[in-house]
Amino acid sequence: MDDSDAPLAGEVQKRVQEEAGPRDEEPPQTAGVMAAEAPAGSDLVSDHDTRATPPAQPPSFTSPHVTESHRAGQHVQRGDTPTQSASGPPGVTTGSAADAPTGAPHFVAPSSYLRPLTRDPFARSPSSQSGVGGTRSGAHLAQMSTPIDREQIEGLRAIRAFFKVRTSYDVLPLSYRLIVFDTGLLVKKSLNTLVQQGIVSAPLWDSKTSTFAGLLTTSDYLNVVQYYWQNPDALAQVDQFKLNSLRDIERAIGVAPIETVSINPNQPLYDACRRMLESRARRIPLIDVDDETGREMVVSVVTQYRILKFVSVNVKETQSLKKPLRDLNVGSFENLSTASMDTPVMDVIHTLVKRSISSVPILDKDGTVLNVFEAVDVIALIKGGDYDNLNLSVGQALKKRPDDFPGIYTCTLNDRLDTIFDTIRKSRVHRLVIIDEHSQLKGLLSLSDILDYTLNSPLGDREQ
Repeated sequence: MDDSDAPLAGEVQKRVQEEAGPRDEEPPQTAGVMAAEAPAGSDLVSDHDTRATPPAQPPSFTSPHVTESHRAGQHVQRGDTPTQSASGPPGVTTGSAADAPTGAPHFVAPSSYLRPLTRDPFARSPSSQSGVGGTRSGAHLAQMSTPIDREQIEGLRAIRAFFKVRTSYDVLPLSYRLIVFDTGLLVKKSLNTLVQQGIVSAPLWDSKTSTFAGLLTTSDYLNVVQYYWQNPDALAQVDQFKLNSLRDIERAIGVAPIETVSINPNQPLYDACRRMLESRARRIPLIDVDDETGREMVVSVVTQYRILKFVSVNVKETQSLKKPLRDLNVGSFENLSTASMDTPVMDVIHTLVKRSISSVPILDKDGTVLNVFEAVDVIALIKGGDYDNLNLSVGQALKKRPDDFPGIYTCTLNDRLDTIFDTIRKSRVHRLVIIDEHSQLKGLLSLSDILDYTLNSPLGDREQ
């Protein structure tokens, strides 16, 4: 592709440095532009957490140890991360996960999980008679008068006001790498590049028209796997697929087309969040227009994780969100897809594609959460075009995760959004598995759920 047709990454980086707003306290990512076969580009923050060999059963629960101090309403951060046995009392430290043999995953829970439960975490509170998954009218919200209700509403107002005065430029770090794939690149080579760079998505660029052509995500590779499974004799053809043929694959297996939603980085962050929620996209490319050439250029990609982390760092009012999940209409609790360690990987992939979801909890016969199979796990299985790994069971496939896999993040219905925001600020979290005190699956809380709640939950009869 001619250099004049491609986004000028150096200019983009300089522009970001000049126009970006407040930064979080995290160290900036490595500066520079990575290229592979074609102009490159990827999520600013990869949604792909590195994988690791999980520890033993019974699972242990750890937290970014936030000891709650009730003096002056402050949270005091202390000490290293403790490890709590699933069967032991809250706050008791047991052996580390590194000492345990492989088997069940390492669980990571928000800090409130370490506090003793003062009452049944699944009981309905007076302010939530509709229960989990219920709805409330504006009139009911207007009648709320408890301090915690008012504090929750004011916290949500502060977050929404923050979204409206910040732009997507403000979310970007001072330096970052941008990887963009030309649509003429082979699907197989794009997959290898994603694995090598430790990323899970990248913008696509049409060099013939010098325009943005969509966003390549793990869903597109799942579609390729589905096509191969339906046409096992077409492996040679699959290896020759180019990125511009993905639409043909989509039509052949009858799935939704590639994501093309984007936004100008100068628009309010509120608009970017709205557009992601409306399109059910987990990330959104930032597309600007060069003042001199009038051509489009890819600035970066922002993810829901990066946005929520930006909020957790810069909006102190997240600490006002003290209502537990059991009192909020947030998360998924019914008709959840699950699998076991013996389930074939292809069965899970079919479920991911059919239901347009990104993960499936793995349970034992008693309903205890053992692990989570994610869409990004498929990338590691088929790297290098090794489709034989699709014949593995889920348990065998999960053993192929890297050693630095951070674990599965969990919470209970007794947890609150303030501690969940704390966890997002300290760790790369993309979803939380909602469990009870016996590690039984109760629901799933995605970043989309959290973003939707902060933007769209009713605030009563005052202006929202």
